[in-house]
Amino acid sequence: MKKLRVGVVGVGHIGSNHARLYAEIPTAELTAIYDVDSARAHSIAKKFRTTAAKSLEEFAQLIDGASIATPTNSHHEIALPLLARGKHLLVEKPIAENPQHAAELAELAARNRLVLQVGHVERFNPVLSALEARLSHPRFIEAHRLSPYPDRSIDIGVVLDLMIHDLEIILHLVRSTVQNIDAVGIPVLSKSEDIANARIRFENGCVANVTSSRISPERMRKIRVFQEDAYLSLDYEKQSGEIYRRESGKITRDKVPIEREEPLKQQLLSFIECAITGREPRVSGFQATAALELAVEISKKIQSV
Repeated sequence: MKKLRVGVVGVGHIGSNHARLYAEIPTAELTAIYDVDSARAHSIAKKFRTTAAKSLEEFAQLIDGASIATPTNSHHEIALPLLARGKHLLVEKPIAENPQHAAELAELAARNRLVLQVGHVERFNPVLSALEARLSHPRFIEAHRLSPYPDRSIDIGVVLDLMIHDLEIILHLVRSTVQNIDAVGIPVLSKSEDIANARIRFENGCVANVTSSRISPERMRKIRVFQEDAYLSLDYEKQSGEIYRRESGKITRDKVPIEREEPLKQQLLSFIECAITGREPRVSGFQATAALELAVEISKKIQSV
């Protein structure tokens, strides 16, 4: 069995989960950890029986592919030299702080024929597979993503932190040019917006209404999609769903069969397979750049109100 030497840059909450799963995956060999907090790096490295690199240069010598799970504003400066050295990368979302940096990473990976996958993990949620199998022509999409106030990612607003997941999925499902955006958002506990709503109209007539909040007492990750002959209501959090159809003048309701699985593990398995085989990742650098461009446009609309 061919294995990929992998490592993780940034082993906070998200990065330590990447390390845990890489240590479990048979096609991965976790060969290095790197974090500017050397004590944290050594602790995680010891836990998963790997090496804590002293520098990014040493880290690069020990791996063929890596996850980057550092704060967004450092993604570009970390990913650029690793791509230049021929390393396959899985970069947590958002891909970069701005679309220019994102495009630079996507283009460098393409030139060097490297896998640059971006951590839009909901694409690996079995709920989305169930939706894609039943979707033909979405006309209206409603997405809600709510969470309590986090202890991480507060360097960016809720649009880049949470809403971007739904924006990437919506672009993937609708596959049409954005025609118009209306957006509103307010800061509550941080400098950037903590709750936001965007209404996006596409050239093909589809409309998406997206709400995100990180000041909610409850967690919610739901999407509802309406098309001419059906309405799908899906819950990413519970990995459950229902489909409503119009049949013989009546509305029928059925459970959507979904096989539960850990989306992050499926994402890492896919990354390793793409790196080994050269297959295109499910969320490429270019797709992630498009989602970032839309998120930045929404953020600008919010700031201009």
